[in-house]
Amino acid sequence: MCSLAPDAEELRRKLLREGSLVLDIKVIPRARFAEVSERMANGALKVKVTAAPEKGKANDEVCALLADYLGVPKRSVQVILGRTSRQKRVRVLL
Repeated sequence: MCSLAPDAEELRRKLLREGSLVLDIKVIPRARFAEVSERMANGALKVKVTAAPEKGKANDEVCALLADYLGVPKRSVQVILGRTSRQKRVRVLL
């Protein structure tokens, strides 16, 4: 499991309270290692993944990483906007 940044705890509490989250993220593909690295000035989470942006591999890794980060099953995380873009919107359900 990912080490929990204070932001992860805040997002988990919001997810438990509201039952779902919609997050804007910026994906950095082909990174050295996978991590949810920071919250950017525009509020989006920067997510680094090791996968190449080919055939949905990076999207799959993003979903798995965010699921681990928030402590939910991978099936609870879905890319809803920006499948072929580095800027994405994801929905997380409980």
